[in-house]
Amino acid sequence: MWSTGYVAAKFGLGYIEPMTFLTLRFACIVVIMAALFAILRPPLPRTKGEWIHVMIVGFLLQAVYFGGCYMAFISGLTVGTLALILALQPIIVGLVAPSWAGETVNWRCWAGLGLGLLGVVVFILARSKIDIPPIAGFLFAAFALVGITGGSLWEKRFGVSHHPVTANLIGFTAGLVGVAPFMVAFEKMEIIWTWELVGSLTYLIIASSFIAIGLLLAMIRAGEVSKVSALFFLVPPMAATVAWIVLGEAMPPLTWVGMAIAGLGVFMATKETSPTKQQR
Repeated sequence: MWSTGYVAAKFGLGYIEPMTFLTLRFACIVVIMAALFAILRPPLPRTKGEWIHVMIVGFLLQAVYFGGCYMAFISGLTVGTLALILALQPIIVGLVAPSWAGETVNWRCWAGLGLGLLGVVVFILARSKIDIPPIAGFLFAAFALVGITGGSLWEKRFGVSHHPVTANLIGFTAGLVGVAPFMVAFEKMEIIWTWELVGSLTYLIIASSFIAIGLLLAMIRAGEVSKVSALFFLVPPMAATVAWIVLGEAMPPLTWVGMAIAGLGVFMATKETSPTKQQR
């Protein structure tokens, strides 16, 4: 679902500006969550600290990550280059996790992270030319990388399980507050309503925002953030595969080799250690 969001966004961005797109997307989610909150009356965060942590994670994942990705696209950065930059996220998480989240990253996890990155590089090199990215696009991609990495690490260290309606309402409100000022300040807010835009918006709201974000946060709370982050190595190959099926984009033979390497790396990084080995 995370991977297919790239294809859905590509459909939508041809008819709407990026910050306007994100503002519309987040506003729809906030309205839906507010209605569900009024009906279900789920519990709210119990302390001021819990409120702050939910808002920080929402801001990093929604405003910073998605805002950076969309701005990188319109700045001229190719999907392959952006994917390559964002593929650094598991490596950064692996470096920071021991001190930040108190996790032990063993040799197999490091080997898996390295293989995952190698697979992504092979895949992207095989599929497209790697051009020197525009400075603005590179900066926006780095901004997005900070968002997804920071959000994952913050959720692991400070995240507390909340009702999904409560978490989404607070998180997406933080994202909406983060992107709306940029829409007002820098965009014309013109929307060309087409079935492509409506379909893209609907899919991004349901699959990317509700389900994918919810699963990401749940996996981070339930497991090790370094292992969960390793799954992001599969995002660029899977996104390109979906684009190949849906949009007819080329998939040279070597790309499948890159996918296999990335998959092996994810398997190594996320494979559980047996109780006997843990005791040893």
